[in-house]
Amino acid sequence: MPSRVVASTRRLLDLFERHGARATFFVLGWVAERNGPLIREIADRGHEIACHGHEHDLVYDLGPDRFRADLRRARAAIEGAVGVGVRGYRAPSYSITRKSLWALEILAEEGFHYDSSIFPIRHHRYGIPDFVRHPVALELRAGRLLEFPLTTLRVGRSNLPLAGGAYLRFVPAALFRRGFARLVRERRPTVLYLHPWEIDPDQPRQAVGWRVRVNHYFNLSRVEARLDRLLAAHGFAPLAEVLDGLDAAGEMPVRTPSPGIELHRTS
Repeated sequence: MPSRVVASTRRLLDLFERHGARATFFVLGWVAERNGPLIREIADRGHEIACHGHEHDLVYDLGPDRFRADLRRARAAIEGAVGVGVRGYRAPSYSITRKSLWALEILAEEGFHYDSSIFPIRHHRYGIPDFVRHPVALELRAGRLLEFPLTTLRVGRSNLPLAGGAYLRFVPAALFRRGFARLVRERRPTVLYLHPWEIDPDQPRQAVGWRVRVNHYFNLSRVEARLDRLLAAHGFAPLAEVLDGLDAAGEMPVRTPSPGIELHRTS
């Protein structure tokens, strides 16, 4: 099937430009190898380029050695395409979980400034539900790594995922907007994410099982309008810029992860 990533990404870029919004694009090395001019265009239009791995392999399936190799290959492809250094990383499908926390040390060893892979929710494929819900500086053996968890809204004893993507399609639009606005009013740093294919309702339908079919295709025709309304209501900036601002203002709590998941305050 023909690639549709260029057209849908440019559609997003135009939408962001209309609202004066700037974003972080977590790019696959595989895509950067094949679409270098698109990656350069994203950067030229004022957005941050970060790393999403090479071929979207899950971190906990790769293991430490293959993860490091995947990370280096992806970063080389992305930096070669755009001509600037990459500071941030997001794991495919948020696959830094309890069983792959070793990946944080590797990211720090490889010189990454921040990660945004941990989703503080319960999910069968990802999530660390008791992880801190807001940006934090992790003091690791390999050095300091900032973590920007995916956005959640605390409801009772549970965290409601409110970061975008499939949740932007599945959570009722009014509820999503109200929850997001509440976090903004509380001055909570928030993430809103989506994939270029999620504003492409005319994409070819593939023969997949019902679970994947529902998760991938549900409400695609409504995503762009929902995104447009959120962009009109709130201001957005790249993750690195937000984290740098929090860090400079002394608003970045510092934690030292234990061998488990508890994060102990050190300052």
